[in-house]
Amino acid sequence: MIDGAHVILYSRDAEADREFLRDVLGFPHVDAGGGWLIFKLPPAEAAVHPAGAPSSELYFMCDDLDVTMAELSGRGVSFAGPVTEERWGRVTRLHLPGGGEVGLYEPRHQRATDL
Repeated sequence: MIDGAHVILYSRDAEADREFLRDVLGFPHVDAGGGWLIFKLPPAEAAVHPAGAPSSELYFMCDDLDVTMAELSGRGVSFAGPVTEERWGRVTRLHLPGGGEVGLYEPRHQRATDL
């Protein structure tokens, strides 16, 4: 039976993104050897959306987007664009040091992590 999931973020600067996840977001981790950190993530959900071409994205969830953005801004995190209001929640994207972005949103729907 499946008992977990493993997310991979590809980066132009993997070390900077590992430091970001470790030091800025404060995710606990194990070292798989050679500095390859594997991070414990918060409880997760998965959804399937229709699209013209297959792809995937990562979004972190929070209870209060404004408070979370203020806390992360205080740690030097920058955000890509304004907060948008969607039917399913309030959403923005945060910049990773390695050049990527991940989503951050405050869901308006029941969270599957509460099941």
